[in-house]
Amino acid sequence: MTWIGDKIAHFLQKPSPTYQSETTCEPEALIQTLKKGDVLLIDGVSRVSTAIKYLTQSTWSHATLCISDQYQVENPDMTKVQLLEADVVEGVRVVNIQEYVQQGTRICRPVGLNPEDIEKVINYGQQRIGHQYDTKNIFDLARYLIQTPPVPVGWRREMLSLGSGDPTRAICSSLLAEGFQSIGYPILPQKVKPAASRARESKIKHFFQSRHPTLFVPKDFDISPYFAIIKPTIEQHFDPYTFNWDSNTKVKQEKQPSIVKTD
Repeated sequence: MTWIGDKIAHFLQKPSPTYQSETTCEPEALIQTLKKGDVLLIDGVSRVSTAIKYLTQSTWSHATLCISDQYQVENPDMTKVQLLEADVVEGVRVVNIQEYVQQGTRICRPVGLNPEDIEKVINYGQQRIGHQYDTKNIFDLARYLIQTPPVPVGWRREMLSLGSGDPTRAICSSLLAEGFQSIGYPILPQKVKPAASRARESKIKHFFQSRHPTLFVPKDFDISPYFAIIKPTIEQHFDPYTFNWDSNTKVKQEKQPSIVKTD
């Protein structure tokens, strides 16, 4: 079974023959903006990315954690920016940001964390380096890639939460969710009402409960109200009045239908 899973994983990790990702910012801007503790979402160009983006109805197929940065360094060194991720083939590993600078990305930044807690999240992930990608998850993704099925929207999240539950195996978003939840940082917690007696005593209208890590997908960091979306181009002092438009290029205007007045 492991042999078959490895074969499928290598197939899924190959680039899609029909899709190309485009970056929305310059690599230097991305490197100067990314900070330790940030979650960097990746568009993805592999076959497995196609399945994940379909099932999650999202632009993002992969989530990584920045563990070393060149934040606001005047002449940043790309080789010093490292990301922690759970790769389909290699498992939990550390890669250089060069892997992804030519793809679509989004920076999701946890708000209000002190440096000590950020280090705890990073250490949580580093302690799991070498853990393998969940083979059960690979089979599910392969099944949906072979023929994209008409899966009802409400079921799609569950299709990615069918992992084996083996603690030595992980998928990218689950690994990061475990790290942040280990320090009590919320991503998309469930809201629950307290018992009537407890509500009267505490005057608290509701409490929050953590979701199981396997229920998280990459886009959850994007839509979470507790992560700020950081856009490198804007952070690097974007000025619309100095934008380099090509004056020789004429924008085609759609011809508007004429309005005929009638008495």
